Amino acid sequence: MKRAFKYRFYPTDVQAAELSRTFGCVRKVYNLALTARTQAWARQERVNYNQSSAMLTLWKKTEELAYLNEVSSVPLQQALRHLQVAFTNFFARRAKYPRFKSRKRSRKSAEYTTSAFRFRNGLLTLAKMREPLDIAWSRSLPAGVSPSTVTVSQDPAGRWFVSMLCEDPSIQPLPATDTAIGIDVGLNHLLTLSTGEKIANPRHERRDRAALATAQRRLARKANGDGANRAKARRKVAKIHARITDRRRDTLHKLTTRLVRENQTLVIEDLSVRNMVKNRNLARAISDAAWADFRSLLEYKAQWYRREVIAVDRWFPSSKLCSHCGDLKERMPLHVRTWTCGCGATHDRDVNAAKNLLAAGLAVTACGAGVRPQRSTPGGQSATKQETPRREP
Repeated sequence: MKRAFKYRFYPTDVQAAELSRTFGCVRKVYNLALTARTQAWARQERVNYNQSSAMLTLWKKTEELAYLNEVSSVPLQQALRHLQVAFTNFFARRAKYPRFKSRKRSRKSAEYTTSAFRFRNGLLTLAKMREPLDIAWSRSLPAGVSPSTVTVSQDPAGRWFVSMLCEDPSIQPLPATDTAIGIDVGLNHLLTLSTGEKIANPRHERRDRAALATAQRRLARKANGDGANRAKARRKVAKIHARITDRRRDTLHKLTTRLVRENQTLVIEDLSVRNMVKNRNLARAISDAAWADFRSLLEYKAQWYRREVIAVDRWFPSSKLCSHCGDLKERMPLHVRTWTCGCGATHDRDVNAAKNLLAAGLAVTACGAGVRPQRSTPGGQSATKQETPRREP
């Protein structure tokens, strides 16, 4: 199993200048190739990776773009490969049309393959550099493993990171168990499990909200442009955002690792977070909860350890359905946190939803019901129809 190990490093002034120059060249080549392919598309022609690579050779020979020869050629070729993947996803209708990279807003990164770096005795030296990178080894790489790809990046806060892609033999399937759990995400509690356990929402953004607002006001007062004072104010805002993101990511990693290790089957709800954040009253809280990141971490860790993640259709009435008798309430406003069914059962809204999600997920393993959203599996039978008993007239 391939796994990326990410570390922070501290470049010298020479290394920082070389990497910044590489980032700029990568962005320039990507935009030039995207322009060429867009113009060719308008002429009803197609340009593939090989043709783009030939264009890159010609661009380097021009006086205007001669500076492309000053950096390693591997990150430039990798930029063309990334553009090819972007077009492949576009034609497969998995993504939108590729966009141009911005100097101020796009991620600064460069990818090196084995021919463009040397990794010996724990020292990583990139092409066009004489000295190895000063890496803060927060954890060691697996014994006897060398990286196949190295990606260097710089975040908006000015921090430098290196990500090494390696084969990790330590990732082994966990022993199979018969435990299954339903997981309901929320705002009052980050997670509510079908066992009745509730995990508090840390609300990481709220802790730094005052400091963030102050830094953003100071940034807004700076004159527009590339001035040093504005750059300092922008970096201050970025550092606060980075601190919030790091804390949130750490919490989600610990939660998802624990859930995957303890359970064989994990049932979640397929939420359209992109549409939910359009609610102006809940957008900040939903973004801080990071439900999409939680699902992403849960799914790839389940793949590592041979666990199963089932996503129930977002229209499944998990909150309005009685987990005891199957009666379906017509309305369930958000402010109702506890309710009593006609059968006499009293439900906590979130625990009841988690139990219903678990029941719908178990219907998948037992009956093969389709609980993925219809856009992914058109024509699939809804698990709602199998799990909700019909009421007698």
